[in-house]
Amino acid sequence: MQSRESRAGISRNLLVAVDIGGTFTDITLQDAATGQAWTAKTPSTPHDPSEAFLNGVTLALEAAGRTAAETARVLHGTTVATNLILEGRTAPTALLTNAGFRHVLEIGRADLPRRDNLWAWIKPKRPVPPGLVFEAAGRIAADGTELVPLDEQAVRDAARAAIAGGARAIAVCFLHAFTNPIHERRALAILGEEAPGLALSASVDVFPVVREYERSMATVLNAAVMPAVSTYIARLEDRLAGAGIAAPLLLMKSNGGVAGAASIRQAPAQTALSGPAAGVVGARAVCAAAGVENLITVDIGGTSADICLIAKGELGLTQTGRVGPWPLSLPMVDMVTIGAGGGSLARVAADGALTVGPQSAGAAPGPACYMRGGTEPTVTDAHMVLGHLPPSLLGGRMALDPALAEAAVARVAEPLGLTLEQAARGILAIADNNMVGAIRVVSVERGHDPRDFTLVPFGGAGPLHGCALAELLGVTRVLVPPAPGVLCAQGLLAADLKAEFTRSVAEPLKGADMARLGGVFTALEAEAAAWFAAEEVAGPDRRLRRVALMRYEEQGHELAVAWDAPDLGAAFAEAHRALYGFDLPAVAIEIVTLRLEAVGILPAPAASPPQGAAGDSAEVGRQRMLLPEGAVEAVVLDRARLAAGAVFAGPAIVTQLDATTVVAPGWTATMHPSGALLLARG
Repeated sequence: MQSRESRAGISRNLLVAVDIGGTFTDITLQDAATGQAWTAKTPSTPHDPSEAFLNGVTLALEAAGRTAAETARVLHGTTVATNLILEGRTAPTALLTNAGFRHVLEIGRADLPRRDNLWAWIKPKRPVPPGLVFEAAGRIAADGTELVPLDEQAVRDAARAAIAGGARAIAVCFLHAFTNPIHERRALAILGEEAPGLALSASVDVFPVVREYERSMATVLNAAVMPAVSTYIARLEDRLAGAGIAAPLLLMKSNGGVAGAASIRQAPAQTALSGPAAGVVGARAVCAAAGVENLITVDIGGTSADICLIAKGELGLTQTGRVGPWPLSLPMVDMVTIGAGGGSLARVAADGALTVGPQSAGAAPGPACYMRGGTEPTVTDAHMVLGHLPPSLLGGRMALDPALAEAAVARVAEPLGLTLEQAARGILAIADNNMVGAIRVVSVERGHDPRDFTLVPFGGAGPLHGCALAELLGVTRVLVPPAPGVLCAQGLLAADLKAEFTRSVAEPLKGADMARLGGVFTALEAEAAAWFAAEEVAGPDRRLRRVALMRYEEQGHELAVAWDAPDLGAAFAEAHRALYGFDLPAVAIEIVTLRLEAVGILPAPAASPPQGAAGDSAEVGRQRMLLPEGAVEAVVLDRARLAAGAVFAGPAIVTQLDATTVVAPGWTATMHPSGALLLARG
């Protein structure tokens, strides 16, 4: 990809990556030519995330002694769309569907969310109220034939009614539009005439695949976040321009790739797992440099923990993801998210039980020890009580108050009749076991033994929990990335442009018309070519991969199989055995959907230079740490001074700008030449 700046002959080498989290905004600045990198961390600004965005970029440029004019590319991982959906702050949205199908969202699916109780579960309020669901006569058959012409007057009436009802966005989802989009295209044109100020989204542009409820929900959620995301992107671009940064803005998508701002404006729902996906991409890159290809990532931030398993270096994609109570079937990195982070609140429930999360202290007021007005105990305060944290964070810019942490933890210790140490240890044990449960979902429940993998903790709080989680799982290898607290930002630097183009075909594998299916892929490749052109990807940097989503007849979900497999049936059976432990040779196999994965390779920055020099003393002090066996004096090390090959044993505390690592007793740490810290049990 060649930027407008490079075409103009201006030399720009700086890559800027920004990840906005619930508590902190992380920034990585890297010189693409030399590999030298600088990191910054600044409190998030929930009232206007773009404010923290620019604050962090300014800090990073100052640390590097560089100017905004040297910026070549700005990459961003955002949770704006996710937070809008989770917090119910989406724009009022209307839905236009076929006559007779106005209850598609209300009916939904006859199943319950995985962790909910059958007797206590209450169906969540739908994102579109019944009064804003409109019908229009017209019908496309499953084979794409027009059975009933579109009632254009009904579409015009729906537009006017949506405006009168206060809608700011309209989603259009018609039956079988993925085989023939003529009705959706015409409806969009009419809505554009009748409601020019509203955000418009059609299913054929968002999720053109079978399953009416999931397709409708994806289109509705996409339309609902369009106004706010478009405003946010415009504000970002204005702030960047005002700061003198005239570089392309690329945003991370849930599938682990990035795309230009124009693409995201049209399909903002693709950013639902933007930040967590960037972290997984970064973890894979760090582990590849250290020779590790089987890993379980645990991204622990201030509010949540995101867990993902990577086998043989391959990122798994799922189309059964969820955002809050809603299914969002767009391709996204396969991960599990739970409410467990450094800001997770510890409370005593009415029945006298100690609970941790999912509520969080967030960025404001944050944990009590941050001295920003927080008084309730958090996971971070428990770490402070046990001596796991240094006196300050962010390179000394953020002091911590242990007395406030103790006062907060006392709020749960006293009602339970526990000492401060016992309460703090209980808080961490609950948080750790919650995360272990999520790790088992992505590993044991999918046929993987976590003991065969390396645990990769990152995020601001991840390295504090690495050894404890590994011991609970029986894992003997932990890899802490060079900059774990800003890995989501660094992952942006390792990402390529990526998009998926899909069409449902619903055809039995036996006797399938392969020529027709090949024609479907040809059509998808034409769409990919247009996308490559819009993203300015040169021919040599374009990559395409054909995938078939297949299932046994009448099965509920599909498995992805490479289209170029020598035997599609055998490849599907193998994938089914790996996931479920069995296959069904007597049952017919169906090809449900064809997916074309398009990747635009971005220039990779040079490798970062090594950290400390041999002979440097990394020890900066000693600190009292409370262990179950008693208090010990743990060595405190400055990670920036650790040279490649350095070896030390726990108990130890490793400090750096963006995170703190606890090396537990019985663990040995080694600095890898790549900059990763490798921990081994025993």
